[in-house]
Amino acid sequence: MGLERLTGLIAFARAGSLGSFTAAARSLSISPSAVSKSVQRLEQRLGVSLFTRTTRSLMLTPEGRELHERAVRLLRDAEEIEQAAMAARSEPSGPLRVAAPLPIGVHVIAPALPAFRRLHPKVTVDLRLNDRMVDIVEERIDVAVRIGELADSGLLSRRLAPYRLCCFASPDYLAARGMPMHPNELDGHDTVLLRYQSSGQALRWPFRIGGRLVEVVPPAGIVVDVSDALIAALSAGGGIGMAATFVAGPHVARGALVPVLADFAVERNNITALWPESRHTNPAVRAFLALLQTVFQERMTAAGFAV
Repeated sequence: MGLERLTGLIAFARAGSLGSFTAAARSLSISPSAVSKSVQRLEQRLGVSLFTRTTRSLMLTPEGRELHERAVRLLRDAEEIEQAAMAARSEPSGPLRVAAPLPIGVHVIAPALPAFRRLHPKVTVDLRLNDRMVDIVEERIDVAVRIGELADSGLLSRRLAPYRLCCFASPDYLAARGMPMHPNELDGHDTVLLRYQSSGQALRWPFRIGGRLVEVVPPAGIVVDVSDALIAALSAGGGIGMAATFVAGPHVARGALVPVLADFAVERNNITALWPESRHTNPAVRAFLALLQTVFQERMTAAGFAV
């Protein structure tokens, strides 16, 4: 099989799995036009139409669906051969694709990458931060970090740490408006809410009150969809807001924020690392999992003490 035909199969498999040339191009780090041309050349060689194209959608034809399943299997087999060859080398090396939610990537993973690279200079890390749930297998992610309980996906996993959700505000705001001592006293306070980009829903504030878990969504004058914007608004005196302690902890340590209603804070869910079984013997993956275990334990412990 020529290299050009293999390139076409890769583009076809990825576009069929992700449902668009643009998404396939993003996952392959090439242009959408390159994906489209590769698929067109493959169609010409095979003599069949693989996709039904409209201005708004891209759908596999019946012939395309049958060939897509075979193409995906072929490429997975090829990838497993590559991973086995990499595992034969004891020193971690090669590209490592990592996916994570934005706040974890920014506040926990990215700061640890320089030290990781000093230990393993032959590894190149491609960190992809997104609020959506990526398809680990189809997008060829080596390690993904996710928040919350996970459904059985057939992927290998390792729990890294729990995390706490707590309210925070700036010292100046609290000096002017007072410190609430119970969640019921939030009425009348300015609040800043976090809205999830993936669902458009606001984060419900959980409180542990008398052995019960109570969730509220207070009326807010400011709503943001990135945790860093939430912290910035709170630090500037925007009111009271809820954030994960690993995000707010450094700001508490330097005095920009103060924990609010910490006695009612809730430990919630788990942060978990996921990786395909085909990556299990990859030295770079093993080294990165060890890094995650260490850095999350250190960061979460420090954040827990901070609040």
